[in-house]
Amino acid sequence: MRQIRINICLVVLVLLGMGSIMIYSASSIYAWNNYGDSFYYFKRHIFYLFCGIILMAGAMSLSHEAIRRMAKPLLCVSFVLLIFNLIPGISNEVSGARRWIKIGPVGFQPSEFLKIVFIVYLADFIARKKSQINDFAAGIMPAAIALGFPTLLILMQPDLGTAVSLVSVAVIMLFSAGLRVSYFVYAALASMPVLYFLVFSIPYRRARILAFLDPWSDPMGKGFQIIQSQIALGVGGFLGQGLGQGKQKLFYLPAAHTDFIFSVIGEEMGIVGGIAVIALFIFLIWQMIKIVKANNDMFMQFLSLGIVALISLEAVINIGVSIGMFPTKGLPLPFMSYGGSSLVFNLVALGLLLNASRGQEICL
Repeated sequence: MRQIRINICLVVLVLLGMGSIMIYSASSIYAWNNYGDSFYYFKRHIFYLFCGIILMAGAMSLSHEAIRRMAKPLLCVSFVLLIFNLIPGISNEVSGARRWIKIGPVGFQPSEFLKIVFIVYLADFIARKKSQINDFAAGIMPAAIALGFPTLLILMQPDLGTAVSLVSVAVIMLFSAGLRVSYFVYAALASMPVLYFLVFSIPYRRARILAFLDPWSDPMGKGFQIIQSQIALGVGGFLGQGLGQGKQKLFYLPAAHTDFIFSVIGEEMGIVGGIAVIALFIFLIWQMIKIVKANNDMFMQFLSLGIVALISLEAVINIGVSIGMFPTKGLPLPFMSYGGSSLVFNLVALGLLLNASRGQEICL
């Protein structure tokens, strides 16, 4: 198990290093144009990275019982923060979305905090209620309420991508806990009208779907981001244009240092760089799954599973959006994209995962 922890730490260290370099490359011109400091985003990223490493070390040092005891109180705190996030004057609105609470110069995204806390809570719930997981009153309803309330608050921000990510992780955890497939089918059928409304009855989301299906129908509008991302990946070729030599980040590709960092990697480091990043994530997920399989503590096993599911889904969705496989979602690439809340809480999640491997013997 020690070797697995070393492997995970080394891979994450490489991803963090590559991410830091690419964030500077992707953001330096934009930062100079807007703030007169080409290192503006890079310095903030390093600050968030430092905070994340401290919190990761704290998460690793907690006892398993302490983590379980904190599950419910922290879930309640996350609910309160999400409610505050919807109040004008407290939250910070960007492009019509209220996803951040501003504390001085630092922005905080409560939904990122919620994702980790919810995984901890659901793992504790499954550990306590696994034998009753298919009982409607004791198993299904409490889990549905705990998932439904924060999902509704996230949708009100609005942030469909994070809501989808949260629900997907919950589905994986509950399915692994033995919840009958029929309940998922009923839930999917019941949610279809709501999903249709959320996607097709709201103009900007409908435009995103149409742009995903045919970006060239609106190349200067909703299809612009997807087209520029694919251009970046296309011109990169096999070995790329060279580190720092990419052109799409020069005000062509929006969110180059955040949601579309993989496109910048593809342009500057080519297919080789893109495949290297994908290979690192595959290896990381494989090592993480070993911890899930080897754990004999039910709470920590499901906690590990939730963290693996979250990181895997966000990596797949981010890379899938960059290459045009999925509609634009606004999810960062774990450990690589610029984004303080995402980076900090991904490192906290990593700390909890490494914590889950303490005292476990590998049995694969």
